[in-house]
Amino acid sequence: MRAVRYYGKEDIRIEKIPEPECRDGMVKIAPAFVGICGTDLHEYQGGPNFAPKHKPHPVTGETVPITIGHEFSGTVKEIGRGVQDLAIGQKVAIQPSIFCGECGACKNNVENACPNGGFIGLSGGGGGLSDSVVVPARAVLPLPPNVTLQVGALVEPLSVAWHAISASPLTPSSIVLVLGGGPIGLAIVQCLRARGVGKVIVSEVSVARQAFARDFGADHVLDPRNHDLVATSQELSNGEGPDIVFDCAGVPASINTACLSVKPRGTVVNVAIWEKEIPFQPNMLVFREAKYLAVLGYQKIDFEEVINALGSGALKPSKMITQCVLLENVVEGGIKTLIAEKDKHVKILVEVAS
Repeated sequence: MRAVRYYGKEDIRIEKIPEPECRDGMVKIAPAFVGICGTDLHEYQGGPNFAPKHKPHPVTGETVPITIGHEFSGTVKEIGRGVQDLAIGQKVAIQPSIFCGECGACKNNVENACPNGGFIGLSGGGGGLSDSVVVPARAVLPLPPNVTLQVGALVEPLSVAWHAISASPLTPSSIVLVLGGGPIGLAIVQCLRARGVGKVIVSEVSVARQAFARDFGADHVLDPRNHDLVATSQELSNGEGPDIVFDCAGVPASINTACLSVKPRGTVVNVAIWEKEIPFQPNMLVFREAKYLAVLGYQKIDFEEVINALGSGALKPSKMITQCVLLENVVEGGIKTLIAEKDKHVKILVEVAS
């Protein structure tokens, strides 16, 4: 079968590899659409970072080369013994979480923080950019009939946003500031609207992404080059500051803006993954009695609730899909296009067509 294999920096190859066997408790999926993630770009440009290189991943036992693609939908191709409530040909989304099930985090139902964790399509265990992938039955979530496989490939990034919002003290009257209008920031805007919120303010530099933010439901979109974000966000929040600030940018300026903007006893939610250490002055929060909350990835309940919101029509994220390319064009038409024209795109999908 075909598989997109990651070997290292700027080295991704489309190869023929054996089709995996569907073992007990597992499900074989025929991937349909796969989203290209910012993590995929980081791996291509400067990795391996997340992909296991020097020693095997503690759960999958694999090292590079690995098959990539962790944001994907597909159809059920084969069902292993002991698996119930799934049918051949059924449309599904895949929760790609890998965890050990034995550590303290896993035993306390915080498997998304498992120190041995990872993701199908980044840590081994196959990946969506292939003709077949075998995954645990727990990772397979059926899609409602009215949800397309294209939209099904957006469930994973939407679940990151949903998880962050679920961890926050959101109420229907909350005023929220979102820092960063990339794919996750824009997903948060849409999920906020789906869940009900008083006002959404977005800070974003890119003109194209500013337009996306407005289209996806932001009430106010601010360019940090032209606005004093702290003063303006407070003006837009009855002079008090936003109730909640989601930092999706992950740069020194964003954490300062988040902590200085949030209202007294408000909450800053860190959604970003930081690449390096930065200076931080805790008094920005101390003088407000504000909270700083960190979130990571998602859990199964987030996938389930996103899928329910898609099925009910509360979430309508199809405009996130800005381009679709075939598997054979994944590098030139997908990865390199996102690197060169990232401000023009939210999500490029790869169609896995035989």
